[in-house]
Amino acid sequence: MDVYLVRHAIAHERNRKRWPNDALRPLTPAGKQKFRKAARGLARLLPKSVQVFTSPYIRARDTASILTAATEVRKATERPELASGQPARKTFEFLRTLKSKAVVLVGHEPNLSTLLAAAIAGERARTKILFKKGGAACFEFSGSVLAGQATLKWLVPPRVLRHLK
Repeated sequence: MDVYLVRHAIAHERNRKRWPNDALRPLTPAGKQKFRKAARGLARLLPKSVQVFTSPYIRARDTASILTAATEVRKATERPELASGQPARKTFEFLRTLKSKAVVLVGHEPNLSTLLAAAIAGERARTKILFKKGGAACFEFSGSVLAGQATLKWLVPPRVLRHLK
């Protein structure tokens, strides 16, 4: 199984007055514009049969929506395992339920870098990974979906995705 991780695009800064519930904090107009370009580049790297799953937070859902518009995927499916603050083990459990050969997971930091580190180095890994907003990574499980059993294929910042032709 190939797992593609996508960090949500640039969102507004946290502001408890504007968004008392951080799950409702949206993307900025510039974040949407930049990610539309990045999504076109990312779409070139994704297989046609990929499934897209997203955090239920609005900024991740909107990022996933921009990505699905750039691909042949109809829509993204919300998954609570991808919400901010969820442990990597919940995502591994979810991935084990899937029959897909390729999935995209749209989510947040530090969840995504923790998941990536656990996938390639094990659940106790303390690896630091710089995962920019709107960036993407791909790792592969050639056998069972277990922590420490994945191979990193690539990690790409959004600037590179925007320039893929």
